[in-house]
Amino acid sequence: MPSNSVISLRHISKQYHKNDIFVLNDVSLTVEKAEFAALLGPSGSGKSTLLHIAGLLDDPTDGEIVISGKNTKNISDNEKTSLRLSKIGFVYQYHHLLQEFSALENVAIPQLIAGISKKCAMDRAKSLLADIGLEDKFNSFPSELSGGQKQRVAIARALANDPALLLADEATGNLDPETAILVFEDLMRIVQNTGMAAIVATHNYELAAKMDRRYLISEGTLFKK
Repeated sequence: MPSNSVISLRHISKQYHKNDIFVLNDVSLTVEKAEFAALLGPSGSGKSTLLHIAGLLDDPTDGEIVISGKNTKNISDNEKTSLRLSKIGFVYQYHHLLQEFSALENVAIPQLIAGISKKCAMDRAKSLLADIGLEDKFNSFPSELSGGQKQRVAIARALANDPALLLADEATGNLDPETAILVFEDLMRIVQNTGMAAIVATHNYELAAKMDRRYLISEGTLFKK
């Protein structure tokens, strides 16, 4: 694998034996530093399944996942948890913010779980939120934020532990078109500036056109567009 590759999915298949259907069939994909890869396809095509496998949230039936040079095929669940915490950031269609915590606290929590001191965690949370235009929302609770602001907080939280890989599953799907573009532009700028790799599942062809590479999943097979 090239040294600048962040994730390499090698011949990934996922089969549910109750109906013998392959959700994914021999899928291979490599994403490099500062690169955006778009996953396109209708609902049920396997986009979310591929992201869950890439994020070590689900196991493939066959194939290997290599993240930052580490082959995860035979590692323990504890090692997978550690890799997710240190190397992978997740952004979903729904923000999943903790309602009883402020924006600042939501971004600090993953760092505290990783063992970062409270002061350092809060300082980084402030920096991340300020970088996406939320410096006046540090102490706001999710119920006090707009949809776009909530999703920006979710992005900042995903970046809190400085991951090598960002996985986004319809991250702008609940936003109006104008806000979706603004949030996506923030996401693209941060990924490019930090050198992360990103895999983004989306139905939005306009946003996909802005990414470095585009792939279509159809009937469990991945095609480059």
